[in-house]
Amino acid sequence: GTDGGARPVMLWIHGGGFYIGSGSQDLYDGSGLASRGVVVVTINYRMGAFGFVRLKELTNGEIPSTGNEGILDQVAALEWVRDNIAAFGGDPGNVTIFGESAGSMSVVSVLSMPAARGLFHKAIAQSGPGHTHFSVDEAVDYISKPMLEAFGSSDPDALRAASTEEMMAAVPAFMEAAASQDPAIRNRWAKPVIDGETITDWPEPLLGSGTHAGMPLMVGTTRDEMSSAVLAGMGDGDLAERVQELVPAHDANALIDAYRTARGQRLAPVDSASLYAAIDTSRMMGVPSTRLLDAHRSHGPVYHYVFDWISPAMDGASGAQHGVDIGFVFGTHDVTPDTAGMFGAGPAADALANATMDAWTAFARTGDPSTESLGAWPPYGETRATMMIGPLAGVREAPFEGERAAWDGIATSDMR
Repeated sequence: GTDGGARPVMLWIHGGGFYIGSGSQDLYDGSGLASRGVVVVTINYRMGAFGFVRLKELTNGEIPSTGNEGILDQVAALEWVRDNIAAFGGDPGNVTIFGESAGSMSVVSVLSMPAARGLFHKAIAQSGPGHTHFSVDEAVDYISKPMLEAFGSSDPDALRAASTEEMMAAVPAFMEAAASQDPAIRNRWAKPVIDGETITDWPEPLLGSGTHAGMPLMVGTTRDEMSSAVLAGMGDGDLAERVQELVPAHDANALIDAYRTARGQRLAPVDSASLYAAIDTSRMMGVPSTRLLDAHRSHGPVYHYVFDWISPAMDGASGAQHGVDIGFVFGTHDVTPDTAGMFGAGPAADALANATMDAWTAFARTGDPSTESLGAWPPYGETRATMMIGPLAGVREAPFEGERAAWDGIATSDMR
């Protein structure tokens, strides 16, 4: 709006593994949110080799890239919002950052950046708790060195002179080399670096120190984040070995037994593939997310959700898969046949989209996501109150507690 109003601002950071995606995708059309009286900003940022390769150490400082240039772009966008959003009817004193997957990891990264202090006032982290960032040594060994080897030179002048096409041409070879050291790199090779300067610390201890006292924080996941393990299939003999790879320093069988018991009690599938997917969902998303809330809840209001709308894709086989929340957050769940095939269409889907947008904009407006359409949403605390967002939306206390408790005694750093 250009009427001189001061509307809450919602700045969206898109996902895509830090190497694909765009803020201009139709899926992120902010019209539905804006119709509820907020100003929506979607942004782009440098990705892949241009935003997340640290070269300071390997060029003797001649190329001072930190490996966090993509995140610094997001801070620059927040500075632009501070300086200009009033001209669009937005309130620079009421800015909420929100994002999903790599966008959520970005949100958590921005929380950890001194340069971003005061530029935003609330945060929503959707499916990306930020515990898998690189240390400096990991960034150099796993990413920078293989990247320069694939490019064929570490000479600063040659790197500066390289075209975009030349840099992009080196990426496939680099990814093969990096993945040979750590198979997880193949799908998550670009990510922020905890360097003690631009990003000062891991998110959990940082929030626990009270750096964002008073700031409302919403964190959540989908129910079946890692359901690709179910789709791939898995034999019983593979389960213990695969889970042990996830937690090499801990007892895989104890985790498996805890999950089999907890899931069996609520009549959830307990075949090997389903158990593996549930354990990996907790490791990558669920448990680190609730630990962020636990770290911050003595310093500010915190809210937790689990999105459990089942995607109709593949006849529902993927469950409430990673990303199934996005179409409902933006109300773009059925704008094309493809999105309808991913998120669903019809009265129930429409109602869920409206309720989700109501809650997200209420949070941006006041810091409390309670609404008439979704219902009262109490803060996350001792009872672990969680809003289940789906066909039977409502608050449950400590859902999936058996699974969550199985990770007690396992450090978040061991879930990477």
